[in-house]
Amino acid sequence: MTTDYSKLGLKIGLEIHQQLNTKTKLFCECKPLYFKEEPELTFLRRLRPTQSELGQIDPAAFFEFQKGIMLRYEANKTSTCLVEMDEEPPHSLNKEAVEISLTAALMMNAKPVDEIHIMRKTVIDGSNTTGFQRTCVIAMDGWIKIGDKIVQIQHASLEEDAARKTGTEKNGKIISYRLDRLGIPLIEVATAPVIYSPKEAQDVALVLGRILRDTGKAMRGLGTIRQDLNISLTKGALIEIKGVQELDLISVVLEYEIKRQINLIKISEELQKKNMKTNSLTKNFIEVTDVFNKTNCKLIKKSIQKNQKVFAVKLEGFAGYLKRELMPNFRLGSELADRARYWGRVGGIFHTDEMPACDITTEEINVLKDKVKASNHDAIVFVADSPENAKDALDAVVD
Repeated sequence: MTTDYSKLGLKIGLEIHQQLNTKTKLFCECKPLYFKEEPELTFLRRLRPTQSELGQIDPAAFFEFQKGIMLRYEANKTSTCLVEMDEEPPHSLNKEAVEISLTAALMMNAKPVDEIHIMRKTVIDGSNTTGFQRTCVIAMDGWIKIGDKIVQIQHASLEEDAARKTGTEKNGKIISYRLDRLGIPLIEVATAPVIYSPKEAQDVALVLGRILRDTGKAMRGLGTIRQDLNISLTKGALIEIKGVQELDLISVVLEYEIKRQINLIKISEELQKKNMKTNSLTKNFIEVTDVFNKTNCKLIKKSIQKNQKVFAVKLEGFAGYLKRELMPNFRLGSELADRARYWGRVGGIFHTDEMPACDITTEEINVLKDKVKASNHDAIVFVADSPENAKDALDAVVD
């Protein structure tokens, strides 16, 4: 069955990120080389949010700070200096990188800016020791031709690449980053949202990739070019899918996201026909640990032995919907579980649409339904973890 993308109001925009093969990094004289051996130096940091010029604190940065995560940075002398460690001001902007970026921009018919100004993008995941990424616009208002169609290029920018993540420890409380990639020059090319099918998006990415390679200064190999995909549907949401590294995956990833949004829209419309409203879902989180005191479910039993609790929330009218497939091997329950893991820092969720399972019995589910006053038309989501994490996870599920 062929999807009519025009009826869906599909719009796609691309951001292409390509590492440049320069002699040095963007803001220092270190070589842009990866190292595989053990680091010569490691140090621990914890990034803290600061007020902006308007006296405001970025809520996303504050949320990350509240997680209490420590960052371990790994370095060696060949590819790292005090600039990457944020112990020394950045040096002059790499002129070779500017010239390469200008060459690529002119090949895309873009207009160079009169002056280059270094700006900051807030980075909250620890992949930059400064807490921000340095970036500068090189050219704007370009275009490329794909067949008979003109695709507008919004801007071509030059920025520093991020440090690369190498591992986690202590249940994610310590994250390790290697500083060899931090500061490697990266050109970012952003298209206007004038792409109307997954196949067309892949064709645009192919042409842009060829232009960047034609400069003769693009790095080669997996991970040296990455695509961010911005996609929206008329009745759906604007979603950014970051870091697609293989060209052939672009159309596949976009088709999956389109299916996901179409099925979420269908579920929403079905619930609206049942006169379901947003306020039908309440954040009434009920402790149900006693329901599972004698459970055979290993995951719940292990949590209770750690003096953790089990909390549940009723999703009124959602019975059967959590097992609905949004895209291949991914259900609505999977979507809710991903949100719970991120916002609640839990391992996952249980829900009644997949029961009985995990050695949880029908009898336990019946007692659970009585406890939360759920009917056969309702679904129940429950989580075993610390009270704080469990409630945050269920809060994310309801939202």
